[in-house]
Amino acid sequence: MIVVAGAGPAGLAAAWRAARAGHEVTVVERADHVGGMAASFEVAGLRVDHGSHRLHPATSAPILGALRHLLGDDLQERPRNGRIRLLDRWVAFPLQPGDLLRHAPRRFALAAARDAALGPFRRPRADTFAEVIRAGLGPAVLDAFYGPYATKLWGTDASQLDGELARRRVSAGSAGAITRRLLGKQRGRTFLYPRRGFGAIVDALADAAVSAGATIRLGTAVDELKVGDGELRVELSDGTSLDTPQLWSTLPLTALAPDPSPKPLQHRAMVLLYLVLDQPRWTTFDAHYFPGPGVSASRLSEPRNYRDSADDPADVTVLCAEIPCWPGDDLWQADDAVLAERLVEELAAAGLPPVRPTAVESRRLAHVYPVYRPGFRADLAALEAWAGSVPGLITFGRQGLFTPDNTHHALAMGWAAAAALGDDGTFDASAWVAARDGFRDFVVED
Repeated sequence: MIVVAGAGPAGLAAAWRAARAGHEVTVVERADHVGGMAASFEVAGLRVDHGSHRLHPATSAPILGALRHLLGDDLQERPRNGRIRLLDRWVAFPLQPGDLLRHAPRRFALAAARDAALGPFRRPRADTFAEVIRAGLGPAVLDAFYGPYATKLWGTDASQLDGELARRRVSAGSAGAITRRLLGKQRGRTFLYPRRGFGAIVDALADAAVSAGATIRLGTAVDELKVGDGELRVELSDGTSLDTPQLWSTLPLTALAPDPSPKPLQHRAMVLLYLVLDQPRWTTFDAHYFPGPGVSASRLSEPRNYRDSADDPADVTVLCAEIPCWPGDDLWQADDAVLAERLVEELAAAGLPPVRPTAVESRRLAHVYPVYRPGFRADLAALEAWAGSVPGLITFGRQGLFTPDNTHHALAMGWAAAAALGDDGTFDASAWVAARDGFRDFVVED
């Protein structure tokens, strides 16, 4: 029997593919529902997500084909229609040449053009997020956008973040790459999204896994691992245990490693604040991005604009504000009403339409954005060395690999784990290592 720890996209994809191939699979999940951060739920009768989620068109053909088969016509192709608050101006996102010329501040546009021309002559002066962006995109883009956005998302000055974070998070790392995107066909101008919320993807994967013979145990956490003779004993929070030759874990490595563990790696947390408005629609935009400090949220999305669904109530809309924070800090502990009042004032100051919430709900997520500070590689390597010393343990997924990847990347990890499993139940470690090394080249798609 294979035990999969974590019922997010990566774990469910792996469980489904392995069960479909005829293997006995048990998935254990701490929460009372599948999906993790990719799950959906209802607020005021409208399906919402844990923040802004999209399935990117860059999803590999085999995975996308499987999802289309599972979801059918419910998986819709939608146009991107977001915008960024840049130096007190609104700029369309994804970037569009005409819109940039019309709406970007003239001083910024001139500085960015100068930086683009000088780009081939710049080199990073250190391997930091700030220097990688400065060398690739120029000082103007760093100062106006990526610098303040880094401080907001990761709670750390861009000069104190490792350069690897920029390489993994900024898909257009040079002015030339941005120009090619602007002038060429942009896959990022559309996205895929299910009619009943992003969580329909993980719900479909879970149903398919169960139909293929997998067992999913909700409300059950992994408490401890014990190494036996050729098998692992997985001690669970309900007092039971599972003996398995293979544990496929998507849990954070810091949660899985025993005490005393190597130095923990940090994640930035998030308060997701949902504001219910008694009106059919707030704006026509799917998402607003706020890189600067004037708005506490980094992004504000309107879920009903992500899909075309007759199931959505006609006279209600919900806004989802993503407020980065640290677990236990003032924002994390703040009352929902206080956060909402502050946000309403900030949005009004940004020139947005009035927000008059009739109800407010929240969700708090402790592990959202991995923080790549200088030295994180050594900490991660120590944890991975421990994991590699445990026979039969493989780790993957966003949490298991401490990576900021997209959902389609997480699905690819689950696919690869199942592909390394032979018909006789043996695991091809070399094939898995090759696949896992390839995961390190994933770059977040915007």
